[in-house]
Amino acid sequence: MKLLKDILYKVRIEQVEGSTNTAIEKITFDSRQVVPFTAFVAVRGTQVDGHDFIEKAVESGASAIVCEELPATLKDGITYVRVPNAMGALGILAANYFDHPSKELKLVGITGTNGKTSVATLLFRMFRALGYKCGLISTVEIRIGQKTIASTHTTPDAVRLNELIAEMLDAGVTHCFMEVSSHSVVQERITGLRFAAGVFTNITHDHLDYHGTFAEYIKAKRRFFDQLPASAFALVNADDANSAVMLQNTKATRRSYAVRTMADHRARVIENQLTGLHLNIDGHDVYARLVGEFNASNLLAVYATAILLGEVPMNVLTALSDLEPPRGRFQVVRGGGGILGIVDYAHTPDALKNVLTTINDICAGNEQVITVVGCGGDRDRTKRPVMAQIAANLSGHVVLTSDNPRSEDPMAILNEMRTGIAALDQHRVFVNPDRREAIRQAVSMAKAGDVVLLAGKGHETYQEIAGVKHPFDDAAVLKETLELLHK
Repeated sequence: MKLLKDILYKVRIEQVEGSTNTAIEKITFDSRQVVPFTAFVAVRGTQVDGHDFIEKAVESGASAIVCEELPATLKDGITYVRVPNAMGALGILAANYFDHPSKELKLVGITGTNGKTSVATLLFRMFRALGYKCGLISTVEIRIGQKTIASTHTTPDAVRLNELIAEMLDAGVTHCFMEVSSHSVVQERITGLRFAAGVFTNITHDHLDYHGTFAEYIKAKRRFFDQLPASAFALVNADDANSAVMLQNTKATRRSYAVRTMADHRARVIENQLTGLHLNIDGHDVYARLVGEFNASNLLAVYATAILLGEVPMNVLTALSDLEPPRGRFQVVRGGGGILGIVDYAHTPDALKNVLTTINDICAGNEQVITVVGCGGDRDRTKRPVMAQIAANLSGHVVLTSDNPRSEDPMAILNEMRTGIAALDQHRVFVNPDRREAIRQAVSMAKAGDVVLLAGKGHETYQEIAGVKHPFDDAAVLKETLELLHK
């Protein structure tokens, strides 16, 4: 239990009605979770305004209301706190309530369009191999040592974040690696957290449905680095043209890594095969189990982060060579008929191009690449024709299919994708809104030596259609189809 006045420390306050000595046993911005002695924070969201639920929160027993606009009628015995920014206040309140757990461990945030999950997961696995007890907060899963918790968002809300980090501390965790999405920065979910480091992987076309313009998307990513303390380090991918922008206002120590240009930490791809990568990192040869230049960049980010956190280079390189790729990231699926299946989360134009380029670079020249790809509903529509065009340019055949159509008509999404296909390529592109049937169609076209790529869903074990999540695992369906059609 805490007093309201204690958890309001450093919150910008414009007005208080009632006593700040009231007891608080819970903080929430969801009125459905309010119980007695709760501080309810009325956050204005994209779909719902928390101010509309203040009365319900009071009826459920809230003892304090934090809001941007006071209700017309104030109830006796309830403390009302008016703030200019409820989202920001929520982060500070949560950090205060849980006694700033992020200050007690090394919290590393990874941001970027592509590679966040891979870098965060690989760092988690590496530091475990180096003997540390670690935490992971990612799109795929949340890990507290050996404990695994299902993940619902790339970056959880501010209250949940602080609660998770506090639980990590109680479990003896010393290092936590977390993905930091652009949404979480804008929505101030990370406000109040203290990061030991920030890592920037890259920025490409994505999330314009939310941010509006690419400039705003870049600005959202940069805000993460703007907030880093002077005690932290900011590590950026110098191969990305926007890496310098990320460092413009940061107080953190600036460091860089790159595969194609000059940087503080450099890697060179000596050999790239389906069995893995032969790299030279900072003058040291190392063999890794991951495939592709994009993974060379991810591995270098992991290496550089570990070195900047004080680890011994040779220990890091040894651990690096044993790392396995995260599930759904260039995941190889083998079945019958000598056909190679690959499942990858590539759901942006740049990610799809990277994966297909890698496959084509590895192929000897006679193999055919057959790509199954779609685009999510209720998301950035401008990337749909671009992704279809990339798939057609870099594949022998393409099957356009549903990803997570959500509330949209699957065929409407696919028709938008088809506008990116040149007339000369139309005969190589098929449309099948049923993802399972699309996979079957792709596998039936393949012969020994060919590669079938399933792009877009990666680790996901569901398909969201009309608001309902149906069980669907690309890797499992692909393996089953390969074994059925090519015994």
